[in-house]
Amino acid sequence: MKKLSYAAFATVFAALPLHAEELTVVTAGDQNMVDYINQYLAPLFEKTYPGNTVRAVGTGAGDAGSQKIVERFDAQAGAKAEKWDTDVAVVHEKFVGPMVTKNYLDKYRGDIDTGKLVTRDNAKMALGTNVEGYVMPMFNSQTAVAYNPALVANPPKTYAEIAEWAKAHPKQFGYNGIKGGASGVSFVMGWIYAFGEGDAKVLMNGPFKEEETKKWDAAFKSLAAFTTNATLTPGNAGTLDLLSRGEIAMGPVWVDMFYSWKADGRLPPDMKLVLPAPGMPGQPMHYVIPQNAAHKDLAEKFVALATSPKVQAEGIVKRFNWYPGIDASHVKAELDATTWNKLFVDISPEDLATKGKPFPIAPYNTAILEAYEKSVK
Repeated sequence: MKKLSYAAFATVFAALPLHAEELTVVTAGDQNMVDYINQYLAPLFEKTYPGNTVRAVGTGAGDAGSQKIVERFDAQAGAKAEKWDTDVAVVHEKFVGPMVTKNYLDKYRGDIDTGKLVTRDNAKMALGTNVEGYVMPMFNSQTAVAYNPALVANPPKTYAEIAEWAKAHPKQFGYNGIKGGASGVSFVMGWIYAFGEGDAKVLMNGPFKEEETKKWDAAFKSLAAFTTNATLTPGNAGTLDLLSRGEIAMGPVWVDMFYSWKADGRLPPDMKLVLPAPGMPGQPMHYVIPQNAAHKDLAEKFVALATSPKVQAEGIVKRFNWYPGIDASHVKAELDATTWNKLFVDISPEDLATKGKPFPIAPYNTAILEAYEKSVK
């Protein structure tokens, strides 16, 4: 058996990591989130940083999945564990604020190169809590208004124009109210941002003031009138279904669902989107790193790779039709023209930066939904 020379041995040894580590990534969300990490991000990371491995743990869909991560952190903080069992977590926006307030998270964004590529306000404020530096958006899920160009030659560009259009075209605008899906909830929140007499930035960022809730009467009165002219749909999918059959001409949708339906042939290929001014809410999923992560340096490398333009293009945009967590202008060079034109022509990166809004902070969100129930029949 041929022996390696000392020089050759030293070269091989130097190429190996000094400490092979297992990085634990805990993610809320559907099974596709776990699959995305296990089947795409983990192999890519392990190839980039040989010898290290990635293990993904799913905690379940929706808010309940993120709540389990909070409870996991609560338990380890309560036990005063020196090192926690989570290196990176992926959580819904509304849970980041409490994590920051409890001092669970590392302020790491300024330490990674991709941190400077983030421009959306939702990476600074999360439903009223300053989270700047503690989060990197994995992706942005955005709502917009879908329309059929065969029925709407010149789509309205603002909420005021939508109101006028719906008045002239009874039952041709459809939305699900606040039941059965958040696309309708998003449209309602955007209506209050547009027509409420208070400051929309206060609704998004706080603080909560009871007197602000008294400034929506005219907005809800106009929304009630608007809704009598609209078609109420059974949910997110219901709006898309009515659009596909031509029963309505326009309605709010989740952008990723819209493009998935088009890709599956469930929507006519010429359907388009518009993001009306002053904007509609969307919501990100965030990468966070616990202060007591056992492998903090490697965790930062993982998030940096996951939020790099190339990975955001291939993993987030192409695979899921999500908008990237970083500014889309940095992703353009990594996308073919067909993909870019599919996702960013109707709604430009500038539209996303200026008209992609957060949902209101929790107490305003609740107050708006309660006022809707009372005012809109």
